[in-house]
Formats: sequence, C-alpha cells, structure tokens
Amino acid sequence: MIFSMTGYAAVSQETPHGSFSIEIRSVNNRYLDILFRLPDEFRKQEAVMRELLTAQLSRGKVECRLNFSPSTSTVNLLQLDHTLLEQLLQLEQMIKTRHAVAASLTVAEILKWPGILGSNHANIEEFDEITVMLLQTALNDLKAARIREGDKLKLILLNRIEQMRQLLQIASPRIPALIAAFEEKLRTRLEEILGNYENERIHQEITLFAGKIDVDEELSRLQAHLNEVEHILNKGGYVGKRLDFMMQELHREANTIGSKSVDLEITRISMELKVIIEQMREQVQNIE
Repeated sequence: MIFSMTGYAAVSQETPHGSFSIEIRSVNNRYLDILFRLPDEFRKQEAVMRELLTAQLSRGKVECRLNFSPSTSTVNLLQLDHTLLEQLLQLEQMIKTRHAVAASLTVAEILKWPGILGSNHANIEEFDEITVMLLQTALNDLKAARIREGDKLKLILLNRIEQMRQLLQIASPRIPALIAAFEEKLRTRLEEILGNYENERIHQEITLFAGKIDVDEELSRLQAHLNEVEHILNKGGYVGKRLDFMMQELHREANTIGSKSVDLEITRISMELKVIIEQMREQVQNIE
C-alpha cells in the first residue's frame, strides 16, 4: 500500500460526563509535525496522545483537535480554584489602582480562565481512557483515508509512467537515423572545408560530434528509472522520500535529452517528459 499524507478523520462519543469529539487533519510535510488543540483540563494528556500519533505516522503536518462539552452532572462536580481566583482578584485590583478606567472581570471571563475550574480525580482518569480510545479510533480512520488517497496517487503515477514509456517508444527508433543523417551532413561539410586528404580527421570529428547528440544512453537510463519507480510503487510502504529522489533522476535524464537533441521531435518529446515528471513530482510530495 501507498500512504498519502493528506487525510481527515472525526469521531465523537456521548458519555455520562459529556460529549467528546476528536478531529485529525493531515497534509504533506517533509517531517512529522504534530499540533494539538486541547482544552486546558486535557493538556496533561498531550504527551500520551503525541506518543500514540508518532508511533503510527511517519510524515505529515498533523493537527489534532479535542473538544469536550460537559454534561449538567459533570458541571455540578466542577470545583473552583479559590487560590487562583484570589490571585486574579488581587491582580485586577492592582491594575485598577493604576488604570481607573480598566473594566472589571466578568463572571464568564473568570470561569473561562485557564485552570480556574477542575473536576475530581476520578473523572479525570475516566476522561483519559475515553480520549485515548477516541484518538485511536480517529487515527484508524485517518490511516484508512490516507490509504485510499494513496491508492489514487499510485494509479495516477502508474498512468504517468505509461505515458512516458509511450514517448520513449517514439523516441528510441529515431536515434540511429538521426545520427546517420547528422554524420552524413557533417561529413559533407567537413570534406568541403578540409578536402578528401583529411579523411582520418573527418572520421574523428564525426565520431566526436555523433557522440554528443546520441541520447540512446539517456533513453535507456530513463527507462530503467521508470522501471524502478514502478517497482517502488508496487512494493509499497513509506516510499515518499525514495520516489522524490527518483523524480530528480528522471528530470536529470529528460533534461540531458533535451540539451543534446538536434531534432525537433526529440526536443518536443523531452519537453513532454519534463512536464509529466513535474506532474509526478507534485503528486509524490503528498506520499508518506
């Protein structure tokens, strides 16, 4: 299987304590970059959640969002942090002493202050179990979505490989005739300049210039690289970085073919090859 780095998953669960929901979004990234958006009372779970994601994902920019809406019974169990409240009120008084026009804190603002409310220890332990279970469920859905997207990317890349092979089939038979025609043209021009008495010199010049326009070796390497890309895709796994390297090799050969070409058709084929390779490179950037 090929894994895309693009995916989305969302799960939720109703419990006696309230409603839990987790969303995970991922996009392509060179490394694994995880961002959590958690309510303050769940911050201590970030390390466990990060470990779970790191163990099952290797690349991608991942955003994990946890939402919790407590039930009425849970709200009734919430405990006010009196020490923190007293500190807030003292700070408010200090600010008003210096800035008389400063607005007072409202009850809603105080209740939203990080850490001002807490629940009992038993509830927190149950919350831990629920969130880890939900995260694993969401992670399974995310991986399934990334696999589905990866299958689509694989088909696209295999199709591009076939397009390139068709172009190589057009280009390869032209090479011997092009070289022969170029040699004949060059021989005629050199004989006009040097005369027949320089036959050995003419032969050397023809051999030298013919070698400079012969792209048969580049076509062969390009075909070999395509075979390797196909092999990587069929083998599957975490192949994004290997495929990215192969795109560089494909582009190198296609560029050399264009620079050595003395034929409009070969030049056109070289340009089409580079366009297809660039399309493949864009798709490969999304593969884990």
